Amino acid sequence: MHRVHVNSSNLSSVGYDAVAAALEVAFHNGGIYQYYDVPADIHAALLNAASKGSFHARYIKGRYRYKKVG
Repeated sequence: MHRVHVNSSNLSSVGYDAVAAALEVAFHNGGIYQYYDVPADIHAALLNAASKGSFHARYIKGRYRYKKVG
């Protein structure tokens, strides 16, 4: 999945597959996670959030099924 770099102290890059509704998040510590059944508006809100790490912790982590892929 193609990811774009984000300006964040916690997240390194973010990708989204609209067909699969899958969000992929890479962290500076090297972990890469895919979250499933994520609406497109959540992806857009993550990219536009002032603090991407806080947005991820509040609105994504623990709310969507996920798998560590890297």
